[in-house]
Amino acid sequence: MKRCAYLFFVATVLMPAAVTIRSNFEGGNIGRVEQLAPNHFRCHVNGEADQQHRNRQASWYYFEIDGAAGQEVTLDLVDLQGEYNFRPGNLAINGHTRPFISYDRSKWTALPDNAIEWDKIDLRLRVHLTPARSPVWIAHVPPYTTRNLAVLLAELKGNAHVVMEEIGKSAGGRNLMMLTITNPARPLVDKKVLWLMARQHAWESGTSWVMDGAVRFLAGGNPKAAKLRDSFVFKLFPMADPDGVARGGVRFNVNGYDLNRNWDTVDPKLMPEITALRKAVLDWTDGGRRIDLFLNLHNTNDDFLQGPLSLAEPDYRDLVNRLAALLKKNTFYDTKAPRDWPPGNVARGRMDACQYLFYERAIPTLLLEQSVQTNARLGRPLSSADYRRFGAQLVISMAMAVGVGK
Repeated sequence: MKRCAYLFFVATVLMPAAVTIRSNFEGGNIGRVEQLAPNHFRCHVNGEADQQHRNRQASWYYFEIDGAAGQEVTLDLVDLQGEYNFRPGNLAINGHTRPFISYDRSKWTALPDNAIEWDKIDLRLRVHLTPARSPVWIAHVPPYTTRNLAVLLAELKGNAHVVMEEIGKSAGGRNLMMLTITNPARPLVDKKVLWLMARQHAWESGTSWVMDGAVRFLAGGNPKAAKLRDSFVFKLFPMADPDGVARGGVRFNVNGYDLNRNWDTVDPKLMPEITALRKAVLDWTDGGRRIDLFLNLHNTNDDFLQGPLSLAEPDYRDLVNRLAALLKKNTFYDTKAPRDWPPGNVARGRMDACQYLFYERAIPTLLLEQSVQTNARLGRPLSSADYRRFGAQLVISMAMAVGVGK
């Protein structure tokens, strides 16, 4: 009987790895994900509503895509329609907002215009992406998390020009910080005082990058910064809603309260963030110290300055116009004519930080909104480096605008 040896060759077919999507990391957020095809996903943007279950904002997404290196992936971002100040129809994410991607969560790049399609009927943003490697992260705006802030604060330790104070705790128990930057060798009595606040709304990470750039400049070795420290005191709130930032929130604290409303109500249990921020400012002014300008940083889909132009003294209007002119001359900010506050009384519980501080203590306050869409002067969305550069330019412009006055 002959023995026959049979040699079997097994062909191995290399199948592409399954593409996965997740957001279970700090700042991450995406809702339900439906797989329509192997590389086509419908991603529902979570959004958030306030304590009254109104004013839903769908302004933030940040998630990881793994297993897609070299493959084209199609993402349909849906559930985008929201409500702003009880008016429906708000679309923070739309055909003019280009997603950012990163392969290391440090360097972020805006996708080109031809990578997105906007469906104005279904209100859907379709994104086409072929990652060069895996994983890749995608976000509405370059994220700035509590870890980024921790790195900045660690670098400031031991800096003779910087005082870091914990002014309270968030509803989730996180530290609320205030920075004071000045030259301690020069007496405070002769110095003008500028306040800057960022990140009242968690999705507005551009404001944190601006603050980061401002702080690094003011605390650093640039001769211009040294001159500013000699003549000014800078009071800075770097992150008003650390809980929202950590969880990938949008606009409201963990109890559903908008931290840029409700400044005329006192509730340290439900809104400890407002309580701490407001107390820090009022303690300063009630101690007989001056505030020459309080600037509140926010992100939206347009660049504009807004303040009480028709209510304040002429000196205030001159100050705002000077600042607007300086920003137009010295920065890429798409400066337009400053906007006045809307007419009429503010409903109880709807007063924002600028309104409260102006009405209660006659503090010269100003809102600065910065667009997350294509910057008209640069021709592209702003990168984290752009925001940082603007932060330094902003505090210089603020000082120049205030320095002209009395």
